[in-house]
Amino acid sequence: MSEQLLDRSLVLAAVRVTESAAVAAWTLSGRGDEMAADRAAADAMRAALDELEIDGEIVIGEGEREEAPVLYIGEKVGRGGPFQLDIALDPLEGTTLTAKAMGNALAVMAWAPRGSLLKLPGAYMDKIACGPGYPAGVIDLDRTPAQNVVALAAAKGVAASEITVCVLDRPRHAEIIASVREAGARVALIADGDIAGVINTADPETGVDLYLGQGGAPEGVLACAALKCVGGQFQGRLVFRNADERARARRVGIENLDKKYDLHELVREDAIFAATGVTKGALLDGVKVQHGFLHTHSLVMNSATRTVREVRMRRPV
Repeated sequence: MSEQLLDRSLVLAAVRVTESAAVAAWTLSGRGDEMAADRAAADAMRAALDELEIDGEIVIGEGEREEAPVLYIGEKVGRGGPFQLDIALDPLEGTTLTAKAMGNALAVMAWAPRGSLLKLPGAYMDKIACGPGYPAGVIDLDRTPAQNVVALAAAKGVAASEITVCVLDRPRHAEIIASVREAGARVALIADGDIAGVINTADPETGVDLYLGQGGAPEGVLACAALKCVGGQFQGRLVFRNADERARARRVGIENLDKKYDLHELVREDAIFAATGVTKGALLDGVKVQHGFLHTHSLVMNSATRTVREVRMRRPV
């Protein structure tokens, strides 16, 4: 456990960073411009990070240096100070959701001691996740979706028909959906935002037991930072569409391109995870203005202390 992450100021600072990004993105909610919303969130998050007394390095960000004007992989952030941190972030998870004023858009960030977050390329990843309270190995990426449903149901002590599986609504997931339904389980489809989809498995109020499917590899690290705080399980394997993506993986130090990663390989030490709702969703309320006040709803978790906090901020507009 890192002594750094016992510093309460790091928890509060993380929330301030995601709040800044969420508010900036929300101003463009429903405007139909995904790129503008994402850039506004990124600029706001970058400005908030640079106000902090941290020595931070972006290891999961908006892309490689030539692809992203801010928050690119390898960028240094913060004013300097005693905290040397790896930072994984997504200033706006759900650009399409925000542009269309749909629910479940988030601003998310995680940080951990330097060298403890696995650097991953901008590729896809096959993922499986469940929440806490199950024996180790209850889920396995190498089993079929139906087999994982049956195993999880047995561990939970319920019929397979009582299991709900969250899946991104994409054509590539047709076989997963069919297998889950063949096992008798429910499928909860989401339009976007697989970080929230994974985190939902750890919150009993969402009704989600299992997450399955293929999404962004960098988002897998962020989701694992959250699950590490509450004891969930995760496995992921990189999926490459072309030689360029394989070359990117090798550039960031990935040697075994077929490796199956678990949660603690993606996030090797304790981490702090923060998320602020941009638009109202299952996990968090969105930004709103009422009676002259701006309201935000955030979640911040610290695996070093196993604490989970909900934070509601109100300030005059």
